[in-house]
Amino acid sequence: MNDLFKDFPEISAKEWKQKIQADLKGADYNETLIYKSNDGIDVKPFYHSDLLKEGSLMPENPSQWNISEKIYVAFEKPSSEKIENVLTRGAESLWLIIDSEKIDLISILEKIDLENIPILVEFNFLSEEYISSIIHFLADKKHQISFGIDIIGNLARSGNWYENLSSDHRILESVFSKNMLNLLSVDVSLYQNAGASIPQQIAYAISHVNENFNHFSDKKGIGKITFKVAIGSNYFFEIAKLKALRIVFAMVASEYDFSKISMEILAFPTKRNKTLYDYNVNMLRTTTECMSAILGGADLVCNTAYDEIYHKENEFGNRIARNQLLILKNESYFDQLENPAAGSYYLETLTEQFAEKALEIVKTIEKGGGFLTQLKEGTIQRKIKESAAKEQADFDNGNQILVGTNKYKHSEDRMKNELELFPFLKQKPRKTLIEPILERRLAEKLEQNRLEKE
Repeated sequence: MNDLFKDFPEISAKEWKQKIQADLKGADYNETLIYKSNDGIDVKPFYHSDLLKEGSLMPENPSQWNISEKIYVAFEKPSSEKIENVLTRGAESLWLIIDSEKIDLISILEKIDLENIPILVEFNFLSEEYISSIIHFLADKKHQISFGIDIIGNLARSGNWYENLSSDHRILESVFSKNMLNLLSVDVSLYQNAGASIPQQIAYAISHVNENFNHFSDKKGIGKITFKVAIGSNYFFEIAKLKALRIVFAMVASEYDFSKISMEILAFPTKRNKTLYDYNVNMLRTTTECMSAILGGADLVCNTAYDEIYHKENEFGNRIARNQLLILKNESYFDQLENPAAGSYYLETLTEQFAEKALEIVKTIEKGGGFLTQLKEGTIQRKIKESAAKEQADFDNGNQILVGTNKYKHSEDRMKNELELFPFLKQKPRKTLIEPILERRLAEKLEQNRLEKE
């Protein structure tokens, strides 16, 4: 068989660019074809292997990803019934958020196949006695339970420690001493939903981890760290974001000789681009966001209901969200993709650029005294606000489109009588140690104006 490729010599990136410039007939290449994103990335019209750095390597995707279901546990019996229901309807892992110390979590766990079902347990409180009782219960059992303890994330979100810096760290150290490994989580979603750029999200997540590494020098105390990541609408950027997060984490962990510490990514759709009007479009948004999460290498993917910003939790919304993931996994064969992003020059270049920019931010934070210091000084908050303002301006002037909201509006839409929940940022003046980082959707102001005119 003749080698057909011998008649087609390889063309370098330089030659491609020269050809494009010739075809532009005098138009400026950079002004005409380069897209400048708010993430600081210049997106080029073509990508080539010549543009990749020698030795660059995309991280491998996990061998499998699980469909996760988030459940707020406020009462034992209805929560146990819901857990049983979702596990029979396609959920493969659980994300349990424990509302208070009054919840008998052990009675709930006793009814679950702990050995085969991954579970992330989060608490809306910090109690040494409560967490220790769960650790004691699990001591002689095979299980896949991780605890999502994130005292720094709680500070960033609420503006206060659970109790105070000394007490929070003392409780965490005490729990660590009980040799329950997978205890720590990092809430990266807070930064995304507040408007941080992708390099900022990665950098703040890693700087957040760095604070823990500095505090807990005993490697035995940290087994696996769970990163909770919100996925935005920029399909390829979000794939690259997850891969860059793995790269930067591995680099920082190796600096501390913590190479045995693993990371787990729990990914879910962002709130930032979800809309009140033409709400069915939210299903399209969450579908592509879940696809980015899967292709980017998330271990756990938890979808959100299309109506979660204005409806109370309901069976229909939850079932649709779960079925979206079941379709992706079982009918679109997203469970059979080993590493589909490998070999894409565009994605590999994006991943490199996000990792490099994130590392620059991490170094700046460390020079400034570390993540906690910069939180207390308000530097992190200010940087996020600057990034959010750029994105908000793009939405307000129509450069960033949310279909049905600032483009292709349905003038007959009426939502005032559909609101079961307050869909806008809630601000209750209270005394806080630091300025809290606030999550805000892009369409809030526009939606409030439309509601007033109904």
